[in-house]
Amino acid sequence: MARTPTPAKEPGRMKQMWQVFQMTRRYDSLAVWYMLLAFVLPLALGIVLAVVFGAGNPVVLVLYIVAGLMGGLLGTLIVLGRRAEKAAYSQIAGQPGAVGAVLKSSLRRSWRASEMPVNVSPRTQDAVYRAVGKAGVVLIGEGPRSRTQRMLDDERRNVVRVLPNVPVHFMYVGPDADSTPLHKVSRGLNKYKKSLSRAEVVAVSNRLNSLGKNGLPIPKGVDPMRVRAQRPR
Repeated sequence: MARTPTPAKEPGRMKQMWQVFQMTRRYDSLAVWYMLLAFVLPLALGIVLAVVFGAGNPVVLVLYIVAGLMGGLLGTLIVLGRRAEKAAYSQIAGQPGAVGAVLKSSLRRSWRASEMPVNVSPRTQDAVYRAVGKAGVVLIGEGPRSRTQRMLDDERRNVVRVLPNVPVHFMYVGPDADSTPLHKVSRGLNKYKKSLSRAEVVAVSNRLNSLGKNGLPIPKGVDPMRVRAQRPR
């Protein structure tokens, strides 16, 4: 009787972090220096505070140094997570479906979006994605602005026809100098002025789902979900 192959064991947390660090260092030469700075500054501050306030009191002295050490480790992990995310997205930037990878892995819970675009050009593979949040509807053009502008205008007309009172914003992700970099898409969405309540966001998202959507695969290779820094709950 043939044996069932044993599934590959998942690497441990430390091994995963080492792999993320190696990948980040390979694509971001400044990452090591930023991480070193994030570690040294809190540690140095802890030592200074220990000398100033802990003189003659070994317990206070140790507590400040330990606090500085923990702060340095936390800062290093935060920097690693952000630089790793940027490095991961840099590998898929410019590929069809890259924006979908960001929407799938980096959006906050207050936003509703799909990794699949709502409109795709069969010839150029330029695409339009739709995100719904408290700012209203944000249409994201993936590709040169000169080619995606008409697609965005068409999609805005579709949205306005269904929801005439909901704000519609444009975001451009492409090779143009004034475009939003791929790794800043999530942060860019949160810069718009809030105009909808949580219940209205749900209602708008459900209503827009009736417009239908096209499909475009997420680029293969790096999965940003595996390198994204964990957010505290």
